[in-house]
Amino acid sequence: MENISPTFYLFAEPSFIEGICRILDFGGNLQIYNESKTAKKADTIAIVNDWRAVGNDVRSSIIEYGQK
Repeated sequence: MENISPTFYLFAEPSFIEGICRILDFGGNLQIYNESKTAKKADTIAIVNDWRAVGNDVRSSIIEYGQK
């Protein structure tokens, strides 16, 4: 499975210019979200990324604890 940002996969991440353009986007036409082929695939990716984030937090805590 590809390496995806653990928390922002299903959210749009606009650039600075896109953010400025959204101020004038009254119809919501610039809203673009990351998509998956099926809902099951989107859920699987979200769960995998959630557990990856948990693992990273646990790993960081273990390293920090070991340094004290």
